[in-house]
Amino acid sequence: MKLALIGASALVLFGAGSAQAQTQPEVAFNIGVVSDYVFRGASQTNEDPALQGGIDATFGSFYAGTWASMVDFGDDTDAEIDLYGGYRTEAAGYALDFGVLGYFYVNEPSGADYNFVEFKAAASRAVGPATLGAAVYYSPDFFGVDDSATYLEANAAYALADKWTVSGAVGHQWLDVSSDYATWNLGMAYALTDNLAVDVRYHDTDVDGPLTDDRFVVGLKASF
Repeated sequence: MKLALIGASALVLFGAGSAQAQTQPEVAFNIGVVSDYVFRGASQTNEDPALQGGIDATFGSFYAGTWASMVDFGDDTDAEIDLYGGYRTEAAGYALDFGVLGYFYVNEPSGADYNFVEFKAAASRAVGPATLGAAVYYSPDFFGVDDSATYLEANAAYALADKWTVSGAVGHQWLDVSSDYATWNLGMAYALTDNLAVDVRYHDTDVDGPLTDDRFVVGLKASF
């Protein structure tokens, strides 16, 4: 049901974008490797490295894409596959982004209820060499035992030079069964080439646990 919802949304977005833009879509690819896949402060790979990659298509103001990563939850689950689509626009100097995301897990155990859908609303604004933003995500049926869940984040990025960018985020995850928690990250990216960048980032949360303790993550990503 959730996969059908995302698929239908993507088809609507593709059709609407084609009608609006009357041009071929702009397509971009990315592939990379990280020393640990961290999602909202928690390791998704049991602190092991992961291969990741995705494809994005843009039709005027509409976009759709997919992204995948290795995961390790200590069971038979092999990978996470995300499908998403949305609409970007501008108003009063702010960049706005409204979208829907589906997270799907390959070989999840029966009854695990890992798959979920989130709705997103985000805004950002450039202030000189800096970009300031905020985003909220809502899921009516979140990962695992949790049903409704809301995640709110404030983020910022600053271009130090042509090839150096420092960025960070502070977020809070509200859950209806599990305990709420806060998470934050701070890091620096360096563009090795026009298509290749390395990112070193510190992650932490206010939750004590082997998968949510503070950690440094190194990532290498190629975009085309």
